[in-house]
Formats: sequence, structure tokens, C-alpha cells
Amino acid sequence: MQSMHFDQALYNIHKRDPRFAPDAYAFLKQALDYTITEHTKKDPDMSQHVTAKELLDGFRKLAIGEYGPMASTLFAEWGIQSCTHVGDMVFNLIEEGMFGKQDSDNRNDFADAYDFHDVFILPYLPKSSAINF
Repeated sequence: MQSMHFDQALYNIHKRDPRFAPDAYAFLKQALDYTITEHTKKDPDMSQHVTAKELLDGFRKLAIGEYGPMASTLFAEWGIQSCTHVGDMVFNLIEEGMFGKQDSDNRNDFADAYDFHDVFILPYLPKSSAINF
């Protein structure tokens, strides 16, 4: 994927759906690359297609590894507050031809995979503050 094409795709996406910052899409692309690399290490013969669950898992691992407790703050700044938002971004990139899609792929595959608060905030709270109401 060439940078100029990706930049143009982000411009097109932002015109029709300004909810997410361009940096959010750049991180999502990094997360996809990370996920494919991790899966290929485990199984070199694996196809490059990843499921929503696999992508979200890679997204989570990369975010925690790169940003730690600041991930939730950064995602809020970028407009990402749920797995559904990640799915919306994926399908925006699919519509621009930047990501591929299989017939079985669906936006709903991203719904409620995990709660951003549980994954990106709770682990960093002091134990006495980690109370779920």
C-alpha cells in the first residue's frame, strides 16, 4: 500500500466520516500489519486475511505495547471508543480499497469483542480503585 494512495484514501474517508483522526487509521494499518506478522510467525502458510477477532486482538496488543496506560487517552483523542469504532474504520478503509474483504466479513463481527474500559483503563488503575459498579 503506497503512502500517497493511503493519504488520499484518508482524505476521502474524512470527508464523508470525520469521526476518526487520520492517525487512528494509521494506527489501525499498523495493527493489521502487526497482526499479520504475528500470525505468520505461528503459521507461515497462513493466508494474510485476518478475522475481526484476530485484528482486534492485535490492535489491543499493539496499543498496550506501544502506549500502555496512555492508549485510552490517545484513542479518545482520535475518536475511537469501542471495538465497533474499529470496525467502522476497517470498513471505511475497505470502501476505499485499502483493506481487503471476504464475503463473510461483516461490521457486526467487531461489536462487543471487548470493552475498551476493561482493556485499556482498568489494568492501570490502583487495585483499590479497580471496582466495577
